[in-house]
Amino acid sequence: MRFAIVIMAAGKGTRLKSKRAKVLHQIGGKTLLEHVIAAATQIVPPEDVYVVVGHQAGAVQAAVAQTGVKFVTQAEQRGTGHAVQTARQAVSSYEHILVLSGDVPLLQPETIARMRDFHLSERAAMTILTAAPDNPHGYGRVLRKSPDSAEVVAIVEQKALTPEQQGVREINSGIYAFATEPLFNNINELTTANAHGEYYLTDMAGLLVNEGHRVTAIQAASATEVLGANTIAEMAELDAAMRLNTAHKLMAQGVTIYRPETTVIDSEVKVGADSIIEPFVQLLGDTHIGEDCRIRSYSVIENATLENHVLVRQGCIISESHVQAGALLGPYAHLRTGSEIGEEAHVGNFVETKKVRMGKGSKANHLSYLGDAEIGKGVNVGAGVITCNYDGVNKHRTLIEDGVFVGSDTTLVAPLVIGKGAYVAAGSCITEDVPADALALGRARQTTKTGWAKSRRSQIQAAKEVEKSR
Repeated sequence: MRFAIVIMAAGKGTRLKSKRAKVLHQIGGKTLLEHVIAAATQIVPPEDVYVVVGHQAGAVQAAVAQTGVKFVTQAEQRGTGHAVQTARQAVSSYEHILVLSGDVPLLQPETIARMRDFHLSERAAMTILTAAPDNPHGYGRVLRKSPDSAEVVAIVEQKALTPEQQGVREINSGIYAFATEPLFNNINELTTANAHGEYYLTDMAGLLVNEGHRVTAIQAASATEVLGANTIAEMAELDAAMRLNTAHKLMAQGVTIYRPETTVIDSEVKVGADSIIEPFVQLLGDTHIGEDCRIRSYSVIENATLENHVLVRQGCIISESHVQAGALLGPYAHLRTGSEIGEEAHVGNFVETKKVRMGKGSKANHLSYLGDAEIGKGVNVGAGVITCNYDGVNKHRTLIEDGVFVGSDTTLVAPLVIGKGAYVAAGSCITEDVPADALALGRARQTTKTGWAKSRRSQIQAAKEVEKSR
């Protein structure tokens, strides 16, 4: 059976009070629409997923273009039924379609697959994914033939419920499976006879039942999974739920997370067993952390890879970087884009790196800036060392070979090569290459004037006495 998935993503989301299209708001580190597409593409290939775009269509397409899905433009947004009518030409060759909402980011692929399989086994023209929240007020209720029946007789909106129907908790999620032929044979029968003057896909249930077709319902395991958000506050609740769920999944895989409610962990983050995440840590984007690592409080790691046995002390910021096994970072280190830190290397207090490759066992423990540099194995970088990589027009690289000792408060003016095993004396400004095993000094000769400070204090005191006598 050939299935297409249609994702409705054309709406404005007026109640959010935001200039951005609703599906472009983010939770768990990705847009709402990206979450739905990620679930959909676990059911069918991306080329069988059709996203209906309308409001801010260009921005929506750009945000998810890398997923490989196809797009259908709903130039005028006239409701969910109209969205599917717009997609008719694109999907009419499929035997069945699944219709998802682009603003329901917690929907799991397992739930979509269960609905698909149920739809086929029941030989239904339409299958409705339902839920039973604690408070169903405001949602349309799904009425079955009997409590044990899979068949649906009607979907009744909140304001139309009879006193007897008020106790029904099963709601319509707005997620459906359809057999394509009966759907498109009847979709033009939808009307705009409702308060909003729109074509509602919900009304297909009544049309198909009246035509003698089988309409069924299957309930989602969790009501939270199928609920969207209509306000920023509700969006924040979904974000918190998704992140807590991500933390629980990681803990089930052997990761220790102290106070998970205080952490910010994006949905795509991977962490190995026996690693420890302390409170107030942020793990963002495409971040991968190995086994037996410890990430201490207030560190932010984004789109970075840390191998096994890495210790990240408090307050580090790591982005677009790769840290090898056994390295020690921080506290308050800043690894910027392109930093590659070798095995058992140390990047310490208030050290900033950018486009740096640091070899095994090398150390930069205090107050340094290392940019556009290649640092070999076993190098010691003293406190306050700076690689001067920018001349106002171009960036230049510094090469520090294995076993070099760079003394504190040294300025290395690139382009520059410090040869293997060389020493650079503290306080030097190095502007020329240093040969292997050499000692380089680049500082002014010290001058000492004996008794100068005592004489200066006497002069100051005498001046004060003269001022008082006036």
